[in-house]
Amino acid sequence: MTPKGAFMAKLSWGHINVNVTDLEGSIEFYELLGFTLVMPGIPYLNLNQTEAETLNPEAAVALDMPFETKGRACIMELNGGFPKLDLTEWVATEEMIADPLLNQDTGIVRMCLASRDLQKDYEELLAEGVRFFSEPKLTEDGKADIAICLDPDGAMIEIIQLHLEKWA
Repeated sequence: MTPKGAFMAKLSWGHINVNVTDLEGSIEFYELLGFTLVMPGIPYLNLNQTEAETLNPEAAVALDMPFETKGRACIMELNGGFPKLDLTEWVATEEMIADPLLNQDTGIVRMCLASRDLQKDYEELLAEGVRFFSEPKLTEDGKADIAICLDPDGAMIEIIQLHLEKWA
C-alpha cells in the first residue's frame, strides 16, 4: 500500500479557474493586479478569447457540463509562474449563474496574492476603481496586513503583506 501523501508529491500547480461574465473586463482587472495574458484561449477545451465556441465533447463530460455549452477563455500568469489563472466566460443560461462564495461558505472562496507594500498597492488599485471591503488592516498579532478586493464579478482576492520578523 502507498504511504499516505506519497501520491500527492507527484502533483504540481496547474491553474486556478475563475468564471467571469465579461472576459475583456476581467482581463483588464487582473492586469491591474500584475497578471499578463499568456494564452488567448484554452485549446484542450476548444475555447478561444475572441469568439464563443462549443466546448469539446470530452471536456463537457469531464467538466460535467451540457454538450452544447459555449464559451470564451484565456490563460493569465503572475510573474511567469504557476499556478496560471484560467479566465472563462461561459455563454450561460439563467440556471448556470450563481453568486461567488462568501468567506463563511464551504469550498474555495478566495485566492491570496502577496504584496511587498500593501498600502501602496491598495492606493494604486483603489485609484483604478478596484473595490475593497476596507483599507488594509494590521492583524491583531501584527504578523500581517491584509485587504480583500473584489474582481468585476465579486470574487474575493486577498492581498497580504507578511511581517515575517514577528513570526517566532
